[in-house]
Amino acid sequence: MDIFAAVFSQTFGAVLKVFIIILAAGLLVRRRIVTQDQIKGLSVVTVNVFLPCLIFSNIIDNFRPDNFAYWWTLPLAATATILLGLLLGALVFLRELPAKKNMLALASVQNAGYLILPVGSALFSPAEFERFATYCFLYILAFNPLLWSIAKYLVTSQADEKITFRSLTTPPLLANIFALLLVFTGAYRLVPGVVTSSADLLGQATVPLANFILGAVLGSISLKIKPYFFDALKTLFIKLIAIPLISILVLYLFDLQTKDPLMAKFLVLQAAAAPATGLILQLRKYGGDEQKISNIMLLHYIACIFLMPTWMAVWSLLT
Repeated sequence: MDIFAAVFSQTFGAVLKVFIIILAAGLLVRRRIVTQDQIKGLSVVTVNVFLPCLIFSNIIDNFRPDNFAYWWTLPLAATATILLGLLLGALVFLRELPAKKNMLALASVQNAGYLILPVGSALFSPAEFERFATYCFLYILAFNPLLWSIAKYLVTSQADEKITFRSLTTPPLLANIFALLLVFTGAYRLVPGVVTSSADLLGQATVPLANFILGAVLGSISLKIKPYFFDALKTLFIKLIAIPLISILVLYLFDLQTKDPLMAKFLVLQAAAAPATGLILQLRKYGGDEQKISNIMLLHYIACIFLMPTWMAVWSLLT
C-alpha cells in the first residue's frame, strides 16, 4: 500500500497542475473577463496556425526513423488504442448509431499531448522526460491524423452526414502529412533552419492555449449533465476504466516493464487520459453539439484527476 499511495500522490500532484490552468480559464470566463468571441478567435488561430506549426516543427526537427529502430511501435499503439475505443463505443452505442456517433469520439481519443506532456514533465527527471517527450511525439505521429480526420468527423458532423475527403482535411492533418513526406524523402534537409525555428516559436503557444481554451469552454457551459448522464457514464467507463484496464493487461502480458519501464508508464498514462482537447477546438471551429460534449468532458476530466493516478499506482503494484 505504501507504493500505491506514493505513486498515486505523485501522479495526482502532476495532474493537478494542469487542471489549475483549466480551472483558472473557466473562472475568467465565468467572471466575463474573457468573452466567447475571444475564445472562438483563440480556437480558430490555434487550429489553423499554432497547432500546425507545432506539428511541422516537431516532425522536421526531431523525427529520424534511423535513430529509433522500433519507432513504429508507438504509432501502432496509438492506432490500436483508438480502434479499441471505437470498437467498445460501437458495441455500447450500437442501437443508437449514427445519432450518437459523437460519443464514439469521446470514448476513443484521449488528450495525448496537452495533458500527457505536462504530467510527464512533473513526474520524471529532465533526462527521463527528454525520452518521454520523444515517445509522446512518436505516439502522436499516428494519433494526430486520426484525431483530425475520423474523430473530427464523428464529433462535428450531423447524424446523417457522409464522410467526404473535405470533411477529413484539416490544417493539422495536412501539416502532419507534409512534414512526414519531407522526412521520409529526405527533403527535410532542404528546409531552412529559420523556417522550422519560426514554426517552433509559434507552436510553443499551442499547449498552454489548448488547455486554456478547454478550461474556458468548460467554464462557460451551462451545467446540465442530467440529460446526458447515462451517455456520460458509458463513455467514462470505456475511456477511463475499460481501456486502461485492457492496456495494463496487454503491457503486463508482453512484459514491457522489463524491456522499457519508461515506455510502459507512458502507455499507461496515455490509456488513462481524459478525452482530447482537440475535440473542443473542433467543435469551436466546425460546429457540433458543444453543450453535450462539454458537459460529458467535464465529468471525464474530474474523474481523470483521480483515475489516472489510480491506474499508475495499480501499474506500480503489478510491476
